[in-house]
Amino acid sequence: MGRCTATRHARGISVSSYERFAHVYDELQTDIPYNLYVEWVLQHAPSNQFPNLLDIGCGTGVLGLLFAKAGYKVSGIDLSEDMLSIAAERFADAGLHVPLYCLSMDELEGFEALDVVTIAIDSLNYVVEEKAVYSTLERIYSALRDGGQLFFDVHSLFKMNDIFLDGPFTYDDGDISYVWHTEPGDFEHSVIHQMTFYVRDAESGLYERFDEEHNQRTFSIEQYMAWLQEIGFKHVEITADFTDEGPEYESERIFIRAVK
Repeated sequence: MGRCTATRHARGISVSSYERFAHVYDELQTDIPYNLYVEWVLQHAPSNQFPNLLDIGCGTGVLGLLFAKAGYKVSGIDLSEDMLSIAAERFADAGLHVPLYCLSMDELEGFEALDVVTIAIDSLNYVVEEKAVYSTLERIYSALRDGGQLFFDVHSLFKMNDIFLDGPFTYDDGDISYVWHTEPGDFEHSVIHQMTFYVRDAESGLYERFDEEHNQRTFSIEQYMAWLQEIGFKHVEITADFTDEGPEYESERIFIRAVK
């Protein structure tokens, strides 16, 4: 795995961000229906026909492991070495060898003839600079084979502009607690997430506090479609909220499938 220090600016996180967050990330993602994500990809790109899959923003490897179990030959990239370390351990425990790379998605290189690329669970929203989003999509296009497919999801404008700004939000399960404040970011349709975590140590019973600041930005569906078509994708399909239905005004998560 390569070092990430020089590339962390490309996403909306700080240099130290995710280091301790990586260890509590999975506990905070238990409501994500990862199985539906796998079913979405399998429906359009079955693993026996589209075997080589790159999971961008692979995090701790939860989704990647499900893809591997579904028959894909998985590789992954992420900007956090801590996330990748957990992912590597997860794959090793499952008896799988999954190549993992510490790399910023807008600097994607070294991949070719991929069948499937995924950017799951709003990972693309952490790329806050417009040119970096375009570069990410352009590099993915180059890495895909003809007929290869890109699957990703992003926050809707409604979620970014209305739901996120209706904070603060709180969470407490006894072992992990947080207070999550949000405020408008520096760009249109962007948000700054400021989170204070309290994580209980299993041995001492004491709580450790740490703070996180994450920036996210989204764009309109029309903008994503325009970029994808300009780059050269032949077919773009839009759905919402883990369904086969098209998005509505109050849809929260937009799913985009693009075919090279």
